[in-house]
Amino acid sequence: MNSDEKEDCECAPPQAETSSAGGADREHEEPEIENPEASRMKRAAAKHLIERYYHQLTEGCGNESCSNSWCASSVGFSRMDNNEAAVKALELYKVNAKLCDPHPSKKGTASTYQESSAHSNSACSNKKMNHKDIHSVRDNFKDVNYLTEEKVYEILDTCGEKEDYSPLIRVIGRVFSSAEGLVQSFRRSKLHTKEELKSLQGKDEDKDEDEKEAAASSTTAMEEDSPTSSSSSSRLGECSSGENDVQKLAPDEVSVDIEAVRRVYERLLSNDKIEAAFLNALVYLSPNVECDLTYHNVYSRDPNYLNLFVIVMENSNLHSPEYLEIALPQFCKAMSKLPLAAQAKLARLWSHYSAEQIRRMVETFQQLITYKVISNEFNSRNLVNDDDAVVAATKCLKIVYYANVLGGDLDMEHNEEEDEEPIPESSDLTLQELLGEERRNKKGPRVDPLETELGIRTSDCRRPLIPFEEFVNEPLNEVLEMDKDYTFFKVETENKFSFMTCPFILNAVTKNLGLYYDNRIRMYSERRITVLYSLVQGQQLNPYLRLKVRRDHIIDDALVRLEMIAMENPADLKKQLYVEFEGEQGVDEGGVSKEFFQLVVEEIFNPDIGMFTYDEHTKLFWFNPSSFENEGQYTLIGIVLGLAIYNNCILDVHFPMVVYRKLMGKKGTFRDLADANPVLYQSLKELLEYEGSVEEDMMITFQISHTDLFGNALMYDLRENGDKIPVTNENRKEFVAQYSEYILNKSVEKQFKAFRRGFHMVTNESPLKYLFRPEEIELLICGSRNLDFLALEETTEYDGGYNRDSRIIKEFWETLHSFGEEQKRLFLQFTTGTDRAPVGGLGKLKMIIAKNGPDTDRLPTSHTCFNVLLLPEYNSKEKLRERLLKAITYAKGFGML
Repeated sequence: MNSDEKEDCECAPPQAETSSAGGADREHEEPEIENPEASRMKRAAAKHLIERYYHQLTEGCGNESCSNSWCASSVGFSRMDNNEAAVKALELYKVNAKLCDPHPSKKGTASTYQESSAHSNSACSNKKMNHKDIHSVRDNFKDVNYLTEEKVYEILDTCGEKEDYSPLIRVIGRVFSSAEGLVQSFRRSKLHTKEELKSLQGKDEDKDEDEKEAAASSTTAMEEDSPTSSSSSSRLGECSSGENDVQKLAPDEVSVDIEAVRRVYERLLSNDKIEAAFLNALVYLSPNVECDLTYHNVYSRDPNYLNLFVIVMENSNLHSPEYLEIALPQFCKAMSKLPLAAQAKLARLWSHYSAEQIRRMVETFQQLITYKVISNEFNSRNLVNDDDAVVAATKCLKIVYYANVLGGDLDMEHNEEEDEEPIPESSDLTLQELLGEERRNKKGPRVDPLETELGIRTSDCRRPLIPFEEFVNEPLNEVLEMDKDYTFFKVETENKFSFMTCPFILNAVTKNLGLYYDNRIRMYSERRITVLYSLVQGQQLNPYLRLKVRRDHIIDDALVRLEMIAMENPADLKKQLYVEFEGEQGVDEGGVSKEFFQLVVEEIFNPDIGMFTYDEHTKLFWFNPSSFENEGQYTLIGIVLGLAIYNNCILDVHFPMVVYRKLMGKKGTFRDLADANPVLYQSLKELLEYEGSVEEDMMITFQISHTDLFGNALMYDLRENGDKIPVTNENRKEFVAQYSEYILNKSVEKQFKAFRRGFHMVTNESPLKYLFRPEEIELLICGSRNLDFLALEETTEYDGGYNRDSRIIKEFWETLHSFGEEQKRLFLQFTTGTDRAPVGGLGKLKMIIAKNGPDTDRLPTSHTCFNVLLLPEYNSKEKLRERLLKAITYAKGFGML
């Protein structure tokens, strides 16, 4: 290392100087030494000392038994490349690290060491700096522009001795308000060698190039202390860290020492004055970071810029009230500007965090969102979508959400195959294009860009680090104008944010409302296209999906009609359903459709038909692998299920959760048997846990047997010649996996594919898969199983002269609450057309009780389309109970009142 190639630099003598030099732009003070000769000598001494450290790191002292951990001759020393050695030499000089004396065997370098020592001693002996001034410079730490854990503790100890923490507060303010300083702080010390980098890069760099890099790096490093080279630290960051560190880091790694950051925060945050320094620094830092990310594309030039966000997010006090007003909103706005690749890297990094650490970050962003929601009056004119802080916090929460998914129990392998034949598009496509009505989602449902970048789906996660429900923000859901939000979701403009792009923050009720708007708009679109076709081509007007059925032949009539529509023009399935029962006068405003679906489901799932099997133990249905029905019948059942969602009707179907997971694209695995077939699951679990010899004690093979609908035993080989392959302790996991694969996937492959195809005929353009998780799909189809009639009483409205305090109303609720579970379901069926609660529970059901005349012998009646109960004013509670029970027990069919 040639000292002639270096510029002079100013630094304190190694005996007095213990603060580290940084890789960030510095705020320099005027030198306090007036004697130019002493200053020159001091600079020369510093250069020679750094040279000695450099040679000690690269060549060693020559003593094979050396115990200095920063000497290349010591046992266990990790070799460094020249760049790293130059930077480390500067750091060792700053902390006055141990220097080895040259060993006699090191003849070639002995003179160099002696010369360096001579110059150093000469420089030190000629100093004329006052010792008080030296200590003042050291104690104020004015040259500290980036931090390490050791430096923080050193400053803390110094401040503690004097009981004056102002130097530490100034250092924190300077470093934590500077993006450059924070990026360089708390770096991990263990780095790859140059040889490892070469093998990764596939490059062959010669020694001369290494020496040039070392010289350049060393020169730059020593320029850091010079008042004339304020930008040198940036160059150091770009050279030593910006280029090298990035190449050696894994996709889920950063160059910051996270554990060190946590320890530092733990020490410092207990002091209120120091905490205020973090707060003020963040207020100053955030706008600059936002500007860097928005206009300067800083992350692409230096990926270590991500360190800044990692360090700030480790502050456990971010959710405290002091941060919520200004500091945290500004920081969230800056973080939301991170490019997609940076967000993905943060998600991968945080996925390694513990559940408690993920929960702390979630609570931080949720606290901000809730604070902003309750401190503002949001309405249709003042939309929450326009609040920058809420939007930014939601975008940041999305990164934590995917970290929660990545860090959970993932199943990336078992995916259902896509349909071999694409879902047929509407024959109206050409006309739609002419009218500007081309479908937005022809190529499939929307996919979140971050999800694509990470290569995962929410449905891949079996169990997240913390429950998904903790990401839902109820105050936000209460003020969200879903009609406006859905519009922003469909338009996809950059200046309008839609919370539907972050469905994890929405509850099932809000998402269901968004799906309802999507379905209705699609229905209106199909209706408008039909009208235009009738005008252009003279076709008969048919704006609805009309089904005219006979009660006694409902399956034949409905499925035949739906089969014709699916073959001729599947787009008609997306029209609004209109059902008419032959011989009945009911007009379908929703109630007739509800009963239609109820009757169809009862018939389809009748075990006598044989399309599904029923488990008495679990009360669940499963596809019959030996059914005589063709695939078309299962396709039609899938269509019925899709139509129920599309027309906002709840079905009384009982599938295990694996069916909804399969609809979302995931295959069934052994874990799904716990829900679908708990008896088999327990048996296989005991097989896996058996401690004895499986082969000798159980004597089972890779051939399994099961019974068909008629009780006949059927044999199936899980592997070729399975009856000759015994199950052993070594292959039992394979046996369990293949057994589960057969029961849940292979045995019902044809039936389920046909069923899924029918379901997608109706929902393929819907944001269903984008918005809902499998368990929410079940809630969407089946409704809530929890019937809370007290919640229904609270939300019921009254008409025709009744009110909450009317005698008959009080007696009605007393009577209804006294009913048994089955009678309550009959009442719901009578009043609303279904015995299931909607998404969100009975509190979301808007029921109206209207007066229907004075005391009479007439029975109560209802408008199921509008959830209206027409109740005469009976003169006694006993008569009310008798009339109501008779009405709900024998109600069937529709008439005109």
